[in-house]
Amino acid sequence: MDILICDDEILAIERLSRLVIQLGHNVVATATHGLQALELAEQYLPDVVLLDIQMPGMDGLSCAQELRQLDPMPAIVFCTAYDDHALEAFRSHADGYLLKPVMQQELQKVLDHLTKLTQAQMSNLKQKEIMDELNVKRHQIAAKTYRGVELVPVENIYYFLADQKYVTVRHKNGSVLIDETLKDLETEFGDQFIRIHRNALVSIHFLDGLEVVSSGQYQVRCRELDERLAVSRRHLPGLRERIQKL
Repeated sequence: MDILICDDEILAIERLSRLVIQLGHNVVATATHGLQALELAEQYLPDVVLLDIQMPGMDGLSCAQELRQLDPMPAIVFCTAYDDHALEAFRSHADGYLLKPVMQQELQKVLDHLTKLTQAQMSNLKQKEIMDELNVKRHQIAAKTYRGVELVPVENIYYFLADQKYVTVRHKNGSVLIDETLKDLETEFGDQFIRIHRNALVSIHFLDGLEVVSSGQYQVRCRELDERLAVSRRHLPGLRERIQKL
């Protein structure tokens, strides 16, 4: 993988560079502060940025927020001498967190994980492109989580719930976030899911019935779930019709 290293200590950069090269990866650029890292990331498009947190000017956490706006977006691994930044790092959706002095074995674990993650993402992307061309539905939904790429069988999904930029996929083993639109999901899985609200699609397989809340407001029940989802008046007639056919 192509790796960019950012640290305000030259010795730290030199040490990390040696470790990266020994592990068979490429150091495409090095930076000593956040702004420089952003410029170099735009120029070299690295797969991974090894990023210090405490730096003069733009710190690592601020730099990571900007790096997240790049397309393609690099993976971000924080390398710091302070473990009290861990919570902030994971809140910024870091892909890894290493304490200085960084040990080769720990760095290898993180880079090996990111290599597999990248391969899985590319495989899933190619699969989706091919399926789109052939107009074939997916059998799994891919989501990037702290565990890596998680594949959720469509048959295990209770509902899709949109919230601003992302969609929550509620499934038998929990929930994940995906960067897709409800419109695209409805187009692809319209025979398996029904829209009950502008922000929700519910699996027909798990659809269990309607409940009246108050003053004509309805909510839907899903088998195996205690939670309820609101039904909009616009989608109520279609939902009633579909339930009658179950």
